[in-house]
Order: sequence, then C-alpha cells, then structure tokens
Amino acid sequence: MNPLQIEKIKGMRTEITRFMMMYKFAINEIETKIDILKDEFHFLHDYNPIENSKSRVKSFESIMKKLYRKGGEPSLTYIRENIRDIAGIRITCSFVSDIYRISDMLSNQSDLTIVEVKDYIKNPKPNGYKSLHVLAKVPIFMSDRQEEVYVEIQIRTMAMDFWASLEHKIYYKFNQEVPLSFLEELKEAADSAASLDQKMERLHHEINAIKVEKSEEGDILKEINQLLVNNQQISIPKQLLELLNVEQK
Repeated sequence: MNPLQIEKIKGMRTEITRFMMMYKFAINEIETKIDILKDEFHFLHDYNPIENSKSRVKSFESIMKKLYRKGGEPSLTYIRENIRDIAGIRITCSFVSDIYRISDMLSNQSDLTIVEVKDYIKNPKPNGYKSLHVLAKVPIFMSDRQEEVYVEIQIRTMAMDFWASLEHKIYYKFNQEVPLSFLEELKEAADSAASLDQKMERLHHEINAIKVEKSEEGDILKEINQLLVNNQQISIPKQLLELLNVEQK
C-alpha cells in the first residue's frame, strides 16, 4: 500500500468518525432539552409527564446493512439525507395526553426543526403498534462547520413501550416469521394495553379534579411561602411576599 492510499484511508476514517460524532452530539442536545423539561416540572409543577428516556446511535455496521437493503448510494451524503433513524430517543410517559404535551413542548423550541410526525396512536399499525414518531433536525456546531442532523424521537406510554419491547423480542426469537396465532395474541395484547391507557388516563383526570376541589387557600399560601431549591426548602422573606402582593395589585 503506497503513501497516497494510506492517506486516503486515514481521511475516510476521519470523515466517518466525524459523521458518527455528529449524531452523538445531536442526541446530547435532545437529552439536555429533556433534562431541562424534567427539572422544570420537578421544581415548578405538581406532575412530571416524562417518566424516563433512552437514546441510541446506530453502529456504522448497522447503517451500512440498512443502506444495502435500501439499495442506496454508498456515500455519507446519501446516508445523511436518506437514513433518518441513525440517532434515536425514546421518551416514555404515564398517559397518552402526556405524549402530545411533550411533542408540543419540543416543537415549540426554536432551534429544533420538526420535519415529520407519524402518529401511530391515532393510526396504529396493523399489528397493534402505537407510538408517536417525531423526526427533528438538530443544529450541530462543529469547529469548522454547522450541520443539521436528523434525530427520531419516539414518545409513548409505559404500556405501549412494554408491548413494543415484547413484540420485538418475539420477532427476534422467530426470526421475523411469527406464527399467525402469536400475531393474533399480540394484537389482543395491544388492545389490552390501549384499554389500560384509557382507564389510567380517566383515573388521572378524576384524581386531579378531586385535588382541585379539596384545595384550600391556606394550603396554597403555605406552598407559596416555601421554595425548593437544590432539594433544600427555603422560606421566602415576609418583605418579599409583601412586595409581590403590591406588584400584583
């Protein structure tokens, strides 16, 4: 191998490394946004719609396998524009309404460009799969360039996530050739998960309604008089409360 070939290989390796790093950075950006939302809801609201989140970046080997299946052009430019699930984040919630709430919050962030939304909740797949898929572009600032990187965000309830995990394991076990009887039972399980989501959503709304009815002004004032900062409870000085009351008048 001559020096020119060696330099070419080194250059290719550098470009591939930079390419994969951009997707890692894009994941980091979305994870930071999710963490900020979680902290905001923890400190300022009674309820946090985000139960947990999990991220992944496809390996370059997996990317190339998908490229060959699609019959695409073997170039980083083609991969960047046509394989849009290289970076993925899954957010799980307790309730279906939380899914759309989180989607709206992410859509309202000015540095995210929402490219496509696939609503498999209102329009489930034939096998019963439900989830909200949001394809977003994230700006990444490198040392010598700015890139717009695709990130697929999947938002679903814990019941939907449990079913999807089970379905994936079954398909893997049977090498995607699942017996018809299993497919029918999977669909029934998906319907049961959807029914559970509906019941939990109804209970959630009923409990909130009861809390509102039972809330008293004294309890609200007591909460206002206390702040929780870095897990430490801090009393608000009387003078500051008086000042706030004056401003409100």
